[in-house]
Amino acid sequence: MSFSIGIVGLPNVGKSTLFTAITKKQVDCQNYPFCTIEPNVGVVAVPDDRLNQLTKLYDSAKTVPTTIEFVDIAGLVKGASTGEGLGNKFLSHIREVDAIIEVVRDFENNDIIHVAGKIDPADDIKTVNLELILADLETVSKRLSNLEKQAKGVAAKDFVKNIEILKELKNILEQEKFANEISVAKEDTHFVKELNLLTSKPIMYVYNISEESLQQTTKRAEAPNEERSEGELKICAKLEAELAALSDEEVKEYLTETGIKQTGLDKLIVKSYNLLNLITFFTAGPKDSHAWTIAKGTLAPQAAGVIHTDFEQGFVRAEIVNWADLIKAGGETRAKELGLVKTEGKNYEMKDGDTAYFLFNK
Repeated sequence: MSFSIGIVGLPNVGKSTLFTAITKKQVDCQNYPFCTIEPNVGVVAVPDDRLNQLTKLYDSAKTVPTTIEFVDIAGLVKGASTGEGLGNKFLSHIREVDAIIEVVRDFENNDIIHVAGKIDPADDIKTVNLELILADLETVSKRLSNLEKQAKGVAAKDFVKNIEILKELKNILEQEKFANEISVAKEDTHFVKELNLLTSKPIMYVYNISEESLQQTTKRAEAPNEERSEGELKICAKLEAELAALSDEEVKEYLTETGIKQTGLDKLIVKSYNLLNLITFFTAGPKDSHAWTIAKGTLAPQAAGVIHTDFEQGFVRAEIVNWADLIKAGGETRAKELGLVKTEGKNYEMKDGDTAYFLFNK
């Protein structure tokens, strides 16, 4: 199961620098707008200490982490929804991803030109979001017009519900609000999803700040009761790109010296998981310890199908044990003796951290 996240924003806000950091994959990020014409794609291994502990427990020959795909999409500008700055091409790339990370510049640097000539994070967000809204408004308006034409001269009732949904979406978008604010019946969610609207996608705002500001933010984060939004993150893309070039030991040394608990990469991936409503389950043994990504709410047979379609089709049952219980017991034999391994059927909803063994008919 593959999930992708598009990195968007105005030109020269640090998108490509951030992409370099999180994928350890160098991309062209010269100091001029539209240097990135085609989207760059990188698959990121998700760091997970739980998987490392399972590998150690089983002395696994191979460790296979779960992954997320990040797509670096060239900078949007005002008027992108009408084709400005190659906007239509860029917007089409955004439609293909499952979620959006919007990078917002929040640092001063006279050597790096800001397309708007000023540093104003709130205004940048408004500019990008408006282009996404306008692009969606065009999509909804066209679909509405087509359905209204089809409804003439036939049983209009077959189109009434979808026409009403489109009218409501159009009204929301005309108020410069996101399409994800619409509330529809469960049976109608498929129709809304088919529209593939940009503003229906989960979105996270990443504020690209200076290293000095990051240090101040880190100190403030130690204060109790500080409110933090799940929909935003402050990160120094330049620092993350520098850290990406270091060895794991050097990164650990830097974090210890600076008192930072996690790299921006780790924070970004955790928040990306939350953004996509994902969880991880494991399979482990001497051959390999493997992490698998599934959507929250996935049932056991469908989880088995992520490993192999035959597992889902012939699913009989699953033996489930929480990874921490397995580690504490020292292995599955002892875990079974302690009653920690549960036998689950087709209606079992997988939980984050489950270690699973699937039984199926061939």
